[in-house]
Amino acid sequence: MSWTYASLLALLAVLLALSLSPEADSAAVPSSTGRDKTPKGPLKKIFMKEEDALNFFRRRNRRGAKSQDEINVEQRLSLAADERKREFHEEKRNEFESYAEEEHDGISDVAESDEFIHSTSSFIH
Repeated sequence: MSWTYASLLALLAVLLALSLSPEADSAAVPSSTGRDKTPKGPLKKIFMKEEDALNFFRRRNRRGAKSQDEINVEQRLSLAADERKREFHEEKRNEFESYAEEEHDGISDVAESDEFIHSTSSFIH
């Protein structure tokens, strides 16, 4: 508990020292007395008029019509995904068929060996 108390006290001392230093005032944003509605300099490039922003969002909302290029790209992506799925399922089907064929061959080998044993045992008796 003493370590947390000491660290809290040190943190408060640092905050007090920073708030009283003269450099802290120079980092503050100066308040302008005249409220200018139009930004100047690099800020003018960032902001746009409200009606321009509304038109931008109206033009490109969720129900907005897509261009033919966007439709073509979406169709190509969908076809490529379908092709990958088809190849994956075909590969899985081939693996299962080869597994089933090996199982069938294994069972027929066992059956053939049983027939061989029965046929040789009749010669022995």
